[in-house]
Amino acid sequence: MGTVAVTDATFDTEVKNSDIPVVVDFWAEWCGPCKQIGPALEELSAQYEGKVKIAKVDVDQNPNSAAAMGVRGIPALFIFKDGQVVSNRAGAAPKAALQSWIEDAIA
Repeated sequence: MGTVAVTDATFDTEVKNSDIPVVVDFWAEWCGPCKQIGPALEELSAQYEGKVKIAKVDVDQNPNSAAAMGVRGIPALFIFKDGQVVSNRAGAAPKAALQSWIEDAIA
């Protein structure tokens, strides 16, 4: 399935109303650390297909979602479960650290 591009208009549908946990990555094209974690998130998306959705929100094109979540720096990652934030973290991390974070949050 791969990561899902989410906009301000689709945020509630794709994230808050999802029937599976969702990892939301707030990022921007110009953000170096965002680009560093992109491939890891793509791999994790394939690994967790059907169990966890990985959504990406471009903060430049979708400022309302980022503002609503209080995002001050990127990359900013949030895990939603049953429409609520259950965990969040800021900054880039290796794939293993991201996977461990997701596992802990959805357990």
